[in-house]
Amino acid sequence: MSKDSIGVAVIGGGMAGKAHAAAYRQATATYGPGLPPVRLVSIADAYEPLAADAARRFGFERHDTSWQAIVDADDIDVVSVVVANHLHREIVEALLAAGKHVLCEKPLAASLDDAQAMVAAADAAAERGLVARIGLTFLRSPGIAFLGDLVRSGRLGEFVNFDGEYWTDYACNPDGPISWRFKGGPGTGALADVGSHLSYIGELFGGRVRAVRGGTLHTAYPTRPKPLGQVVGHEGGAVSDEREPVENDDVAGFFVDYADGGTGSLQVSRVAPGHPNTLKFEVFCTKGSASFDFRNPGQVHVNVVGDGDADLGGTRTIVLGPEHPYWRGGLAMDAPGVGVGQNDGFVFQARAFLDEVAGVPASDGLPPNADFAEGLHNMRLLDAVTRSALAGGAEVPVP
Repeated sequence: MSKDSIGVAVIGGGMAGKAHAAAYRQATATYGPGLPPVRLVSIADAYEPLAADAARRFGFERHDTSWQAIVDADDIDVVSVVVANHLHREIVEALLAAGKHVLCEKPLAASLDDAQAMVAAADAAAERGLVARIGLTFLRSPGIAFLGDLVRSGRLGEFVNFDGEYWTDYACNPDGPISWRFKGGPGTGALADVGSHLSYIGELFGGRVRAVRGGTLHTAYPTRPKPLGQVVGHEGGAVSDEREPVENDDVAGFFVDYADGGTGSLQVSRVAPGHPNTLKFEVFCTKGSASFDFRNPGQVHVNVVGDGDADLGGTRTIVLGPEHPYWRGGLAMDAPGVGVGQNDGFVFQARAFLDEVAGVPASDGLPPNADFAEGLHNMRLLDAVTRSALAGGAEVPVP
């Protein structure tokens, strides 16, 4: 890395890649000064129109059509990897070998073997001063982070139960084109896509999962048509009359037992009509409960047992503001009650990553991103769910 600036690239120009690109563009405008200048260098995607459009839209100097071009570029120091899961290992290992810092999207890889190899590569790269991190973006939602602090502090008593759902509808159309998202075998569908998010959120409250039980995987639409053109993200497009089998799950559900006590119930779907992006959960403790719904991310709900007068009892709504995580300085207008959403989490994530790469003090309220070992643990948890489902719901320990 140059002493004077940080050169940034994003591999993957799809929906999540655009979120990373926009986040790097905004990162220097949050939490005040401290970073060296950030140069937005390149967005790479095998589909050139997508790469070119994203580079123009977010102010990157150029676009590339191969990830190898990013590996070989001397003017790039930091790279986000936002492509199909089965491509992560090869790209990340090459980037680290080339001396670049890496922020990889979740899940870490397509298999446990690949994930373990990536952890080893990251550990070796750390000895050369390189930073390799995974983005667990929802942990940077102000409401989720606040409730995590609230529960772990013991103010609501001892943790008892986590009940969470993450419902999406991007695969509701049975005639939507087949893509990499529908390939890979049991557990690589909705479970890996959105279940990865919900599972680490559950561990924010309950701690490490000890065992999984009652795992279920269901494929609602067993075949999908072949596309006639490029498939970009969750978008549709023209399709042929020829169909291919869907290899993974549209819906998944499971129960967990947390190592420190307490249980959890989690369900995810990519075929939930009317729910484009519904992440919601409730946490129950011995002295109260708390809930969050990402459709209203600027507020949380808390109920404290025996708090206040009986005739005023019930759930209270807390409007988020500068007293809560990430808010003050993280939003351009950081007054109470202003809008906050999923895109902001990517900005907070990017700023924390750049702070760590630059070796500057962390900005206020920005813990470092999770390391690859955390990403491997998340995959082991999801693997336990898959094995439970294949064994008829049997209990499976999480290593």
